Amino acid sequence: MLTVYHYPKCSTCRNALRWLDAHGIRYERIDIVTTPPSSALLGRVLEQSNAPIARLFNTSGQSYREGNFKQRLPELSEAQALSALASDGKLVKRPLLLAPDRALVGFDEGAYEAAFGRRAAGSRGA
Repeated sequence: MLTVYHYPKCSTCRNALRWLDAHGIRYERIDIVTTPPSSALLGRVLEQSNAPIARLFNTSGQSYREGNFKQRLPELSEAQALSALASDGKLVKRPLLLAPDRALVGFDEGAYEAAFGRRAAGSRGA
């Protein structure tokens, strides 16, 4: 089962959820602001996504700006960065999609198609 951490007011999150719905992909929704992912879960995302830690930060958000993370992030250890992310769901890039074998950060239709491609319901040749 997939888990999608999202923010209901975020248009990018809504687009990702619409894409999943349109492709018949079942998932569990978790509001990233009221229930942010744990440091351990974010560490798994980091490992599975093969992304640098900076990719997990919502760089356009108020929490990022107010926390001065643009300047602070290069000096933070991975553990400190993961702890900061886990303490404030608005700091995390969203949506955050977690599957048993992969993690996707943000919404990019091409990445979703590559991840779910022919396994999506309604796809021809599956």
